[in-house]
Amino acid sequence: MQTKSEIKSLLEIAGLSPRKSLGQNFLTDKNLITKLIDASGVGPGDLVVEVGPGTGTLTEALLERGCQVIACELDRGLAELNRQRIPTLPLDGPNPGEYARRFTLIEGDCLGPKRSINADLAAAIGQRPFALVANLPYAAATPLMISLLIDYPMLACHTMAVTIQREVAERLIAPPGSEAYGALGIVAQAMAETKIIAKLPPECFWPAPDVTSAMVLLRRRAEPATADGRGLMLLCQRLFAARRKQLGAILGRATPLPPGIDPMARPEQLTIEQIVELQRTLPRLTPPPTPSPPPATGSDDSLP
Repeated sequence: MQTKSEIKSLLEIAGLSPRKSLGQNFLTDKNLITKLIDASGVGPGDLVVEVGPGTGTLTEALLERGCQVIACELDRGLAELNRQRIPTLPLDGPNPGEYARRFTLIEGDCLGPKRSINADLAAAIGQRPFALVANLPYAAATPLMISLLIDYPMLACHTMAVTIQREVAERLIAPPGSEAYGALGIVAQAMAETKIIAKLPPECFWPAPDVTSAMVLLRRRAEPATADGRGLMLLCQRLFAARRKQLGAILGRATPLPPGIDPMARPEQLTIEQIVELQRTLPRLTPPPTPSPPPATGSDDSLP
């Protein structure tokens, strides 16, 4: 794996530098990179999607494990760096260049129209099951993960082992009644088993970000709580836009509710099972207008 000095050298030789506008902070802790791959459970022959490969530190480690890797890189300079570097590896192995046969590079944004998966990336994956293993750019993390969970079951993204902003990670696992409990965690937990693997201080990255990060693991449930993930997301958006109000006020006092759900309860008091039951009872909501693209840096706890 690349050291911090090697990352700096690769960028310098290529005439590149970290771009804050794209949230480029390179993870330099080898133990944490190994921990992320180990948690994902990927191995020889497994298909892995990596978003934001940077200089290829995680990419090389995945290829070393025998994985097939599809990497998606928005930065043109970094895409070219990987396009040139990966075919030359492993430098000390019996078959130099053999990594290139298991590596596909998609240049561009991982998200397409309506914050769904980039068409070129989806085409490269095809119908094959895969794992997402990545140090995700903060701005892309939430819409990418949600889209993979609810819009693309045919892609069969069975596992996500990713580094994201700690605040977002805590929302993914938040229980009912907690301040972090909301639409993101409800949708994620309804569709997958979620847990935090590790918390990463800024010093684990170069350059150091302004926030603390976390590694999270999501494994898709064999039987998700709902077959309509998009519908659940729309309902959660409506409920938690007014999380301090009572259900009766949000939905209308005349709206019939399932047994056991109090119209005076607030959304944050409902369990995921109750919200799913509410989804089954209510008519499906109409999607809101497509939002403007999120900023390239900072927290992104919105849903697509």
